[in-house]
Amino acid sequence: MSVSSDTTPQKQIKIPATYMRGGTSKGVFFRLDDLPAAAQSAGRIRDQLLLRVIGSPDPYAKQIDGMGGASSSTSKTVILSKSESPEHDVDYLFGQVSIDKAFVDWSGNCGNLTAAVGAFAISNDLVDADRIPENGLCTVRIWQKNIEKTIIAHIPITDGEVQELGDFELDGVTFPAAEVQIEFLDPADDGEDGGAMFPTGNVVDTLEVPNIGSFQATFINAGIPTIFLNAEDLGYTGTELQDQINNDNDALTKFETIRAYGAFKMGLIQDVAEAASRQHTPKIAFVAKPIDYVSSSGKQVLTADIDVLVRALSMGKLHHAMMGTAAVAIGTAAAIPNTLVNLAAGGGERQTVRFGHPSGTLKVGAEAIQHNGQWQVKKAIMSRSARVIMEGWVRVPADTLK
Repeated sequence: MSVSSDTTPQKQIKIPATYMRGGTSKGVFFRLDDLPAAAQSAGRIRDQLLLRVIGSPDPYAKQIDGMGGASSSTSKTVILSKSESPEHDVDYLFGQVSIDKAFVDWSGNCGNLTAAVGAFAISNDLVDADRIPENGLCTVRIWQKNIEKTIIAHIPITDGEVQELGDFELDGVTFPAAEVQIEFLDPADDGEDGGAMFPTGNVVDTLEVPNIGSFQATFINAGIPTIFLNAEDLGYTGTELQDQINNDNDALTKFETIRAYGAFKMGLIQDVAEAASRQHTPKIAFVAKPIDYVSSSGKQVLTADIDVLVRALSMGKLHHAMMGTAAVAIGTAAAIPNTLVNLAAGGGERQTVRFGHPSGTLKVGAEAIQHNGQWQVKKAIMSRSARVIMEGWVRVPADTLK
């Protein structure tokens, strides 16, 4: 008896998309209305679509068959729509796509890609025309849906269009571009009594990690949940570059274990095993007092150039520069006396901090105040840049939507 087989050729569908750089990250941007109907709502179909667009899960960890660039900085997706939140222009939803696993992490924001959100919104008619000047700065009011926070982006406009090119240089990005200033309003998860910025109620805690050790740690919810450790306690100087960490599997395993126990202590998970499915948050970083070092581009960074050294991991690997949301956490922690970041930066109260990262330096500002004995941060500010790299359609197999 012969067995018939379905020889109907499989087809691809195409979806309008824009590939953009924002800060030191790249991602695929979509208008919500342009997604297939089944992917316009959160759930399995949307996740399957974004995984296929990026080229995940990929056991080779290269994402050759998708738009991803085989790093946490380039395995990102953004969905934008006209805002449903009062006094906002655009709703911004961020999905961090795992490289080798079949999941999309929706638990946090991408601060770097935030720099591209305003430009995309203006160019794709998500900002009312009467809010866009012929020349000058367009203030785009962004509602970040993952974390339910307001972000303000100041986008340069020339002759009624987004000005992307300029002379602003950002360490970690090869070419200069136009400066985009971003304000993260009320970036900390203050809660009603302001205590949740520090989920344990302390600016420094002792974190016990079985079979690894005991560490001083600052746990903070600002920009993105972050665990700060002292570099010295880990056997590092704070000047490490990517290869020194990412080629050391034992170190990566150690960091992930510490991160899991830190996430549990922060109340983000109920069991340390849950950290494996929550890779985007919390971040883990280590800090040290300034010393001279050479960045990944060969640039000399001098002690006098910086206030503090910071290295941070994203999706299990040392980041090549610094995540934008982690920069908010750094600026916030630096502004509050006696956190590990603040102490490494010299202590005291400060409104700005310039930190050294693997690609160079970055300055971030934060306005911290005490209210009823609790620290609150009303605003964190930094500059980034953004540029459209490609626009048109991205194609995926039609059965991705099944």
